[in-house]
Amino acid sequence: MTYNPQQIIAKGPRQVAETAAEAIDDDILLEGVTYSILEEDEDRNIWRIDAFPTTEEEDHQLQEVLKNYSELTVNADTLADADWLSMALSGLPPVRAGRFFVYGIHDRGKKPQSTVNLRIEAGAAFGTGHHGTTVGCLQAYDELLKKYRFERVLDVGAGTGVLAIAASKTGTTYAVGTDIDPVSVRISNENAKLNTSNARFVWANGLNHKDVRQRAPYDLVFANILARPLVSLSQSIKTSLKPGGIVILSGLLRTQERFVKAAYLSKGFRVIRRIHRDAWCTLVMKRNG
Repeated sequence: MTYNPQQIIAKGPRQVAETAAEAIDDDILLEGVTYSILEEDEDRNIWRIDAFPTTEEEDHQLQEVLKNYSELTVNADTLADADWLSMALSGLPPVRAGRFFVYGIHDRGKKPQSTVNLRIEAGAAFGTGHHGTTVGCLQAYDELLKKYRFERVLDVGAGTGVLAIAASKTGTTYAVGTDIDPVSVRISNENAKLNTSNARFVWANGLNHKDVRQRAPYDLVFANILARPLVSLSQSIKTSLKPGGIVILSGLLRTQERFVKAAYLSKGFRVIRRIHRDAWCTLVMKRNG
């Protein structure tokens, strides 16, 4: 029987919504689920989770997780039988993050002349540039470019490829991205062509792909994934970086910042910047020499 795609919407106080989002992150059955969390009403302290399960099993498990939080109001809407993701993206405005301007085909006429313009088509991949984690990474990278140049850049969990493509458009000689989802790898390579970028993307679980190993050590690593994978990959990321290299970590909630930061501090990193956007945190850390 064909599954009819659902949008699950949960609303409630910030602390409850963030705790529920952590529970989604921690559930092994929900590793592939796309969701966002953002503030809907500041005055009333209402935060909102939008989740998009793609199977009946994911739908059921999401409902099971969210029903544990009685302060959340949970509703499910059946999405129309159409290319709902493309339709949703067509209504998103372009995003400005420092020198970077991220847009879709529907906004191609709005490109400023003074920015690094990145056309990103999401398809079924994560990372249009609108999410707080992606914006945080681009802001952090923009600030780093005022002081550093990065010859070799690795993007772990590249999604649409926006971060590696941004690097390739700002002087990086070798930019490579990895993802565990083959659809994302295809989409990110298509986006690289759209942007006449030399960034390339490969399927990999972790950092063991030969194209990643052969070009190590890197000057900069992006890792915009989830808190627990960030922790489990901390030693691999350290090994892939040259001494003095920089990692930009995101995909973690503010409530998970201490947990992730501790893992990297124990590996010989130090914090040089952190960015908070909505409920999300981006950490910029430098490997000690």
